[in-house]
Amino acid sequence: MDVEQFTTKLSLPFTNKTLLQQAFTHSSYVNEHQYKHLRDNERLEFLGDAVLELAVSDYLFMNYPEMAEGEMTRFRAQIVCEESLYHFAETLDFGHYVLLGKGEERTGGRKRQALLADIFEAFLGALYLDQGMEVSQNFLLKHVFPNIKTDAFSYEMDYKTKLQEMVQKEKDNTLSYHIIKQEGPSHERKFSAEVLVNEQRAVGQGKSKKEAEQHAASEMIRLLKKS
Repeated sequence: MDVEQFTTKLSLPFTNKTLLQQAFTHSSYVNEHQYKHLRDNERLEFLGDAVLELAVSDYLFMNYPEMAEGEMTRFRAQIVCEESLYHFAETLDFGHYVLLGKGEERTGGRKRQALLADIFEAFLGALYLDQGMEVSQNFLLKHVFPNIKTDAFSYEMDYKTKLQEMVQKEKDNTLSYHIIKQEGPSHERKFSAEVLVNEQRAVGQGKSKKEAEQHAASEMIRLLKKS
């Protein structure tokens, strides 16, 4: 990893450059280079997840005083979900700096959604350890929070919650989800989900089970409104 290029690009000088490199070191690289005695980024990912949740919670609480608790919870989930973190990592070109094993490299790991989302969290964990919460929040203020103001998360509408609210209006309605198909290689998996409301059925596809269920719920809402 070219640490100097990375820190110059983001204007974030790191005191502990080893910590920064660890944030971009995938377990597959560590396994193939055991003689280097490196550490992978999984512990930093755990920490970064907590830092992100707190920072986003604080931002929503301070900037949206009229937003109810339930709405804040759903909005935060949209911001910190895998799809969103992947988008942030892609925008910042994090995939370019990841250290991967040869097998992971061959199967497209550098572009894999789950992997890049984890890298984003690991980087945030490293930034927090190196420079503290204020710098971490300033980084998010520059690269993440502007997306909130421009309503960039509207595509992540929580259709499952909306569908459940519609179904619960009638006492005897039933609602269930099922993953009915998954296909493609591990790095390009595609899922199909069905949702059943009573005997009515809708299907949706996505790159994750969650995304497929959301698309199925969206289609069911359209069908219910039409009927």
